Amino acid sequence: MGCGCSNLSACCWSLDQNGSIPEADNVDKGEVDDLPAFREYSIETLQMATSGFAMENIVSEHGEKAPNVVYKGKLENQRRIAVKRFNRSAWPDARQFLEEAKAVGQLRNHRLANLLGCCCEGDERLLVAEFMPNETLAKHLFHWEAQPMKWVMRLRVALHLAEALEYCTSKGRALYHDLNAYRIVFDDEGNPRLSCFGLMKNSRDGKSYSTNLAFTPPEYLRTGRVTPESVMYSFGTLLLDLLSGKHIPPSHALDLIRDRNIQMLTDSCLEGQFSNDDGTELVRLASRCLQYEPRERPNPKSLVAALIPLQRDTEVPSHELMGILHGADAVPLSPLGEACLRMDLTAIHDVLEKLGYKDDEGAATELSFQMWTNQMQETLTSKKKGDVAFRHKDFRAALECYTQFIDVGTVVSPTVYARRSLSYLMSNMPQEALNDAVQAQVISPIWHIASYLQASALLALGKEDEAQAALREATELENKKNATS
Repeated sequence: MGCGCSNLSACCWSLDQNGSIPEADNVDKGEVDDLPAFREYSIETLQMATSGFAMENIVSEHGEKAPNVVYKGKLENQRRIAVKRFNRSAWPDARQFLEEAKAVGQLRNHRLANLLGCCCEGDERLLVAEFMPNETLAKHLFHWEAQPMKWVMRLRVALHLAEALEYCTSKGRALYHDLNAYRIVFDDEGNPRLSCFGLMKNSRDGKSYSTNLAFTPPEYLRTGRVTPESVMYSFGTLLLDLLSGKHIPPSHALDLIRDRNIQMLTDSCLEGQFSNDDGTELVRLASRCLQYEPRERPNPKSLVAALIPLQRDTEVPSHELMGILHGADAVPLSPLGEACLRMDLTAIHDVLEKLGYKDDEGAATELSFQMWTNQMQETLTSKKKGDVAFRHKDFRAALECYTQFIDVGTVVSPTVYARRSLSYLMSNMPQEALNDAVQAQVISPIWHIASYLQASALLALGKEDEAQAALREATELENKKNATS
């Protein structure tokens, strides 16, 4: 297995954020204090953040028909969030849901995709977490496109996950439900984090595993209850995933290990990337986690201690190991993106003028009997007057006319909001411009123009980091549009 190479760099015991390994004796050093306190959100706020739970914002990999769907969204303060919406039969007891969410929401650690809040209105039960933009472990391990995950990154994933579990255990949250490769997500830096969603039960029936029964701990099959030791069993199945690049049933893997047929367990993409000793150690660790008797499995603290000496290339940032574009490299800007970055409002005006209203096709419109009334005619007239003023760069008049059109509310047009947003920017009213750009995105979730205008407004407000995030989002949306057109 592997090349047997012994000329590997020595293990480091501490790192910075880019691939960080905190000191083993103090997991709390990983606590983060730049996140807002846990709070309750209104359903209205989350509807706005997700563009009305638009299908385009679904990010859960089990698709639209999954019982509990996860959406990406963006709050008014530009914080990007992941929103898990439970089906209506889940969590009938509102108080129980709220108590459970608040308890999980007290956790704050850079090994977790932390829980920021929840919503508990009527039948609605939603969780709000940090958004992780770089997909799941399942995607990178089983369904990769550009490159398979490197051995050193797989070991880093194992360590970060063990550290996340150790932190949770130290805070009295040792139970994690249905630990699998979909529960590990990657942040902006390419670092793996454990989703906080698995710290809560999935539903009122208390089911802790939705995966194939071949992967569930043997004691769970007997009793239907999850224990801290059950989590260690699931960790063992994840170690097998990392080793093999496939989702191998534990019973089959253990047969291969007993027959000393380790080669069959190892991902062929990893050839030459690690020594026999390192491979053997990972197999030994997986075997310990998969012991039939729960008491014979290791705890998270001993997992961390066993995984630290296996780390290699610790000075290399995770995004580099993952092949994820990062920082300035992540945003090769289009001409429109460049115009936004340098706040060339005249160039943005030219783009909007040439674009016209063709991107309004398919946007949500609410037409009624008023369509045929004098009021409707007046509404459309105010829009036409606004367009004329906008073309001639009379932004004061454009603001007045577009506002008349928007206030009537008979027809919803993302383009009108975009044009009014730029008119506000031209009039040195950046906050109003940002509000309109956000509204345009609510109406049309994948419209890149709305994100570009948000970036310009945020730059005008002096919010550099948020503006860069908006620019990245706009570029991704524009690239997707160009790829499909």
